[in-house]
Amino acid sequence: MEFVIAIVGSIVAKAVEYTISPIKNHVKYLSNHQKYVETLKNRANRLKDARDGVQHSVDAAKRNGEEIEGDVDKWLSAVDKKILEQVEKVMQDEEKAKKKCFIGLCPNFRTRYKLSLKAEEEAKAVAELLEHGKFERVSYRAAPQGIVVAPVKGYEEFESRTSILNGIMEALKDDSVSVVGVHGMGGIGKTTLVKEIARKVKDKLFDSVVIATVTQAIDIEKIQNQIADSLGLKFEEQSMVGKAFRLRERLKKEERILVVLDDIWGKVDIEEVGIPLGDEHKGCKLLLTSRELNVLSNGMDAQKNFPIGFLNEKEAWDLFKKKAGDCDESCDLKPIAMEVAKKCAGLPIAIATVAGALRNKRLFEWKNALRELERPSSSNFTGIAAAYSAIELSFNYLESEEVKLTFLLCSVIGHNGLVEDLVRYTLGLGLFDGVHTLEEARNKVLTVVANLKASALLLDSYNDKSFDIHDVVWDAAIAIALKDYRMLVLRDHAPKEWSDKEKMKTWSVISLRCPQIIANLPKEMECSGLSFFHVAYDGAVKIPLNFFKQTEGLKALDLVGMQFPSLPESIIHLADLRMLCLKECAVDDITILGELKSLQVLNLSL
Repeated sequence: MEFVIAIVGSIVAKAVEYTISPIKNHVKYLSNHQKYVETLKNRANRLKDARDGVQHSVDAAKRNGEEIEGDVDKWLSAVDKKILEQVEKVMQDEEKAKKKCFIGLCPNFRTRYKLSLKAEEEAKAVAELLEHGKFERVSYRAAPQGIVVAPVKGYEEFESRTSILNGIMEALKDDSVSVVGVHGMGGIGKTTLVKEIARKVKDKLFDSVVIATVTQAIDIEKIQNQIADSLGLKFEEQSMVGKAFRLRERLKKEERILVVLDDIWGKVDIEEVGIPLGDEHKGCKLLLTSRELNVLSNGMDAQKNFPIGFLNEKEAWDLFKKKAGDCDESCDLKPIAMEVAKKCAGLPIAIATVAGALRNKRLFEWKNALRELERPSSSNFTGIAAAYSAIELSFNYLESEEVKLTFLLCSVIGHNGLVEDLVRYTLGLGLFDGVHTLEEARNKVLTVVANLKASALLLDSYNDKSFDIHDVVWDAAIAIALKDYRMLVLRDHAPKEWSDKEKMKTWSVISLRCPQIIANLPKEMECSGLSFFHVAYDGAVKIPLNFFKQTEGLKALDLVGMQFPSLPESIIHLADLRMLCLKECAVDDITILGELKSLQVLNLSL
């Protein structure tokens, strides 16, 4: 009997469990509907905050040119949809649930029940989104696509150039040739030609093409970094040897790759850079440009070298007409224009600068230009006097004195200069009337740089925040600055002007990159008229205590890459100093800067 009672009791208990438990669950949705809604609201607010945080990171990454991870974009879309559609609908339903039925005497149980169920469901979904939104990173650096397959700016398919281009292409196809050289004087078109070759061989002869600019001061790490950037390779190694190993291994992964080293002035150790050639990687080839044949054949062991000469008379005239506009349509103007074109001596850089300067000018201006071109004005340009005269002419045709001075300041900066440096210089010197803030100066400089590029006096660089300058144009700018503007720019040697004490007193701008001078600075710099002083040197420098004592009029001071325990005490004499740049400098003590009451722009970036 007890056994039967136990069985019956168990059955009754189970029946009660299955009957009462569901009832309790349903009742909780009716009695606690406000709790479910509040939970949803709290989680939704947390989700909005999380969404805003991720969106800020995404916006910052996009400004840095990075690609956004796919799961991040999907998560943001899901969050927006959840918040805008599902959660907002529950909030609207809450208002309906507050209304009562039976003439306002009884709560609307059916609506509350449905609301609680939906709120609980959405709160769980929101919780899942919160959990999935914990990203380690939201973006990644996209691997650069190398050379963009588009027409190269400035390239003209002249017969003299096409034959050379075809010869280089054939050499690159030759399995027995791994190093090809292109040589010619500055401004002849070497860089333009190899860029056109790079465009043509990409995805045909080679899977990848990378270009690095070398310049006079051969910097192995800079070359490594340029190649790595093109390949999307990020170095973790600190040493040059470590980077070379990593770069070599990365290049070996490319089945067929062309490495272009542009503007070589001396031997570049390919092993030090990390470029595998010959038996180490038969699919890797090297294309070089230089002004000197000996650099290519002796220094770089180029197996085939191609000289680039001047344009013939017809090619030069065709290019001149294209750059100058309708100069051949007027009977009076055409013979003058043809004489001007001849004075450019078939040098593309000279043709582009002169024709650009005379575009849409009147007859008397053309006649004056011809007169000036017939009188070369600088002995520094032996053999390329026409190029110097052409560049000087373009300079003289710049629209204002402030634009001319901005261009000459580019000669202080040199290759791949930053617009931001020009901004600081012009603001410190007060070069532009009515410009007082960094933003105003930046907009003005960007406008001037764009015009200088349009005049072929400056070139495009890696991005719109920088600029480049052709070697011949740079040399001409330095000569013009020295001759007409009391600006002394010393790159790699100490000329007689530096030791002439009487001349030193007259300089308005001095730029030093010459290690010989920087290592032996005078105790005092007797330059009462100096307004801008620039020194670039990578290493420890001892600046004498009284070095700035007689430069009271200095307005802009730029010291780059140097190491010294403290600034010289004589800096307190610079009462008019408005701009001080200590970029990449290691300075232990800068408290003395508090004495510079006129200082407006200070750069301490590393």
